[in-house]
Formats: sequence, C-alpha cells, structure tokens
Amino acid sequence: MQGSTGHQKLLKKQRSSSCVSTSASQGGSSPKRKKVLNKEALESNSEGQGSGPKGKAKDHSSSLLPLKMWSTTDFEFGKPLGKGRFGAVYLAREKNTHFILAFKVIFKSALEKSQLEHQLRREIEILSHLRHPNILRMYNYFHDQTRIFLMLEYAPKGELYKELQKKKRFDDTRTATYMEEISDALMYCHAQKVIHRDIKPENLLLGLRGELKLADFGWSVHAPSLRRTTLCGTTDYLAPEMIEGSPHNENVDVWCVGVLCYECLAGYAPFEAPTRIETFRRIREVNLEFPPWMSDGARDLISKVLNRIPSLRLPLQEIIKHPWVKSKSRRILPPVFNDLEE
Repeated sequence: MQGSTGHQKLLKKQRSSSCVSTSASQGGSSPKRKKVLNKEALESNSEGQGSGPKGKAKDHSSSLLPLKMWSTTDFEFGKPLGKGRFGAVYLAREKNTHFILAFKVIFKSALEKSQLEHQLRREIEILSHLRHPNILRMYNYFHDQTRIFLMLEYAPKGELYKELQKKKRFDDTRTATYMEEISDALMYCHAQKVIHRDIKPENLLLGLRGELKLADFGWSVHAPSLRRTTLCGTTDYLAPEMIEGSPHNENVDVWCVGVLCYECLAGYAPFEAPTRIETFRRIREVNLEFPPWMSDGARDLISKVLNRIPSLRLPLQEIIKHPWVKSKSRRILPPVFNDLEE
C-alpha cells in the first residue's frame, strides 16, 4: 500500500481551532485553525501495554494484529506521514505478517509539558472500543521510557482537508457520500455514548477506496448521561450552544455535519468571517447564505441540520434518508479481509 506524495506536503493556510490536538495526523502537518485553549484540569496519563482488541475481523478496518506485547523492534519503519507538536506519524510494517499500519509516536515530555496527558488517555480509551468502517481503527498501543506508540489503521489517501484544498470544492455525489458515511459513523458513536466534539475536514481521513475515516478523538467524551459545557471544537464548526456556554449533548456533532456538508460543497465554512467574534455572531444568528451553485436538495438538507435549537436539528438517521443524500450518495463499504495469523 502506498500513499500519495501529497501526504508529505505542508500547507500554509491557517485554520482556527479551539481544540489542542495530541497527535499529528496521517496527512502531514495540517494547517490549523486559531486556538481557543480549554482550561479544564487534565489528569495524568496511565501508562502500560494496550490489551488489544479481540474477536473476528469483519472488514479491513477491523483486521487484527496478533495479541502480544509489542515493541518497536517488531516493525519496519518507512516515511513520515505527518509531524506535529507532540511527535510524528510514520508508515510502518509488522515484520512477521507484513501488515501495513500508521505508527503514531508521541513524546511524553511534550505531552506532560502541555498538561494534555488526559486528552491522550481519553483518545486511547475511546478508540480502543470503537469498530466501524468509517472510524479510524486503533489496533493497540505501548510505551517506553520517553515515548508512547499508537498502532493505527493506515489511511492511504490522507486528509479530507487537503483533498478539499486541492479540489476547491466537491460535487453533490462526493459530498452526499461523505454525509452518509459520517452520519453512519456518528450514529454508531452516539449509540456507544461517545460524542466526538471536533468534527472538521482535518480530522477526517480517506481510506484506500476514498471512504471517510473519522479520526482524532482527543476531545471526544464518553457521556452516558452527561450534558457537557466545555468549549471545544473548531471555531468555524462550533454549535451555538457551545459558544454560549450552555450544556450540550450529541447534537453538537449533528451541527458539525451540516457545517461539513456546506464546506464540502462551497469550499469554505458557512459562518466564516475575518474575526472570531464575527464568526461567533454569525453562528449564534445562524446567518446562512448559500452560493449560487449549490443545489436545492443540498440547501434543504443544510438548512434542516443547521437549526439553532439542538432538538430541532435533523437527526443523523434522517440525514441518511434525506432525498438529496439517497439520490446522490455512492457509498461503498470496504471489503472483508481474513484475520491476520500469529
């Protein structure tokens, strides 16, 4: 498997984010949105060997590496796929099975200095339990004295954000396909009581067949009955209730699906403005203007999702059933692969 050379290029355009990522993405060192740092106290990270998943693999994203105690000597390392503030991601191959994966290396000292151990711990805890064809799989993790290693599914086609920058905007078919994939992935997350809270093109990777892979669960929360008030997420993608500091639930992810749909079709976020204050004002007022080339079906969907009142937003299952999505989506599920043998 091999990714495109575009995975290695650095993009200069800045995007504003209120979340601090604990990891480099597979797509390279992405341009970031402005940060609004969260001040909540973060707990220290628990160290140790990941237990690893068990059971039969049902698709490529669920293929299992043998359950064992891992070390870096078990892998051959290739080119870097991305570099970030806390470490880097490398293409790697397991020596015995030749299984290709992305190897995220995080330096403990950088993580501790930024007091983000709990964010990484949360990402590991959540990712280790998620199994869905449109969610990036974490196979296992381990650590040594100075580094933490995450063994991740490799997404050969890189970041959705870079693809969007290259293409400027996507057509209805491609966007509708993404809407079905992201909605299905989030329905699964919400059924597991997981709210992602940071949906954006930078956190969406593309698999071998171009299918979406939801990644970067660092700001996710497992909230069985909790209504959160933490300000988190990308500025352009923040829901009105998050800006106002009101309690929020899984409907913040639904809002993000609407913003993502708009950005894919228009090439820019719907509430984009020169300043963060102006962006927040436009979001609170749901000041929505559509470009002339956007189809009536897409406008109808986006208008129904981007509702200021969380409970009135079109549910994820209804997004999938929306006439525009049903008529335009060409979603293809990944093929089934045999389990890897020890």
